[in-house]
Amino acid sequence: MAVAELTSPASAYTHTTTRLRSSSQLSLSSTHLSLRFRRSFSPRNTTITCSINQVQAPVPVQTQKPKDKSECFGVFCQTYDLRAEEETKSWKKLINIAVSGAAGMISNHLLFKLASGEVFGPDQPIALKLLGSERSFQALEGVAMELEDSLYPLLREVSIGINPYEVFEDIEWALLIGAKPRGPGMERAGLLDINGQIYAEQGKALNAVASRNVKVIVVGNPCNTNALICLKNAPNIPAKNFHALTRLDENRAKCQLALKAGVFYDKVSNVTIWGNHSTTQVPDFLNARINGLPVKEVIKDHKWLEEEFTEIVQKRGGVLIQKWGRSSAASTAVSIVDAIKSLIIPTPEGDWFSSGVYTNGNLYGIAEGLVFSMPCRSKGDGDYEIVKDVIFDDYLLKKITKTEGELLAEKRCVAHLTGEGIAFCDLPEDTMLPGEM
Repeated sequence: MAVAELTSPASAYTHTTTRLRSSSQLSLSSTHLSLRFRRSFSPRNTTITCSINQVQAPVPVQTQKPKDKSECFGVFCQTYDLRAEEETKSWKKLINIAVSGAAGMISNHLLFKLASGEVFGPDQPIALKLLGSERSFQALEGVAMELEDSLYPLLREVSIGINPYEVFEDIEWALLIGAKPRGPGMERAGLLDINGQIYAEQGKALNAVASRNVKVIVVGNPCNTNALICLKNAPNIPAKNFHALTRLDENRAKCQLALKAGVFYDKVSNVTIWGNHSTTQVPDFLNARINGLPVKEVIKDHKWLEEEFTEIVQKRGGVLIQKWGRSSAASTAVSIVDAIKSLIIPTPEGDWFSSGVYTNGNLYGIAEGLVFSMPCRSKGDGDYEIVKDVIFDDYLLKKITKTEGELLAEKRCVAHLTGEGIAFCDLPEDTMLPGEM
């Protein structure tokens, strides 16, 4: 999975807001939009926590003089006043969506899908709250400019900042994409620690200022364990509301099964990705169906299913990078859209979707206290239930046990970030994903 630019807790924050307001006296087609930028610099001391010995050191803060900014941005200087609480026959109540890593490549594809109405529908106004880092702030301004220039009628507000406590205020969706990429010589344990600290801070911010029913989709790798860290630091938000993105893996599995069977991908259903978003993930062909029939009845080459199919899905991202020289940002953005739609649109009868969810209370005997990809169904209300009617064989159980063991090891490696004691890293192997580099 592609990795966006780093989003980190900042010692000083900058927050800029672009508001597009509407007036009930005007039709949307004749709207003139006002883009107003406010910038504030509020220095605050913070600490950096060392994962090994928990040493805390103050970070010096340099204050900056606010730059002068005109009241209007560009040519859109007339206001169109739409209040968030207004509901009319034409428009739903405005919803607030936060995106971290908003200056990265995944977000570059995703934000315009959100703003266009492709995700939440053609009658759903949205406010986008974009989180970046001090280094990426100028790029965030450029992202906001592109969104403004696109004249999306559903996009009523764009705000940008580097302080999650400011950006996450009252949000109903958090799409957490930002993560530090894995550098040369860095072990997976180090990546878990560095990104884990980012997601611990973001979890605390969500807990403090977000809507109590916020839905959180974690994309930044290692996404399962990052999601676990995030939810453990947000005890006032239901753990069930946190998801780790494994939908791209599901989409890749559907593609390969369709190619092998000689059918279009819409004939493939009931595909599950079990476990971790890593090379131990388990694409489940035992429960999958093609044209309503079990995959093993349609694809007779069972050796291909157990060996080549599984490896293709696990390593698809790496092959893409070798071919194209860049990671799968566009398809990752599409899979985020799919993951959101899976929660806000009722699941088709008899089908399900994959998502990394909290294992407490699961029916499969998988260890509790993990974020583990499993088959889910939704009534379209933002909630989900874990599917009951699945079957297992020895092959599938063996694979699931391996990915479960890896997630348990990752959990031990970040115990200091989840409030579960002293970290101890005993990762069984290095199952790095290509997108982590």
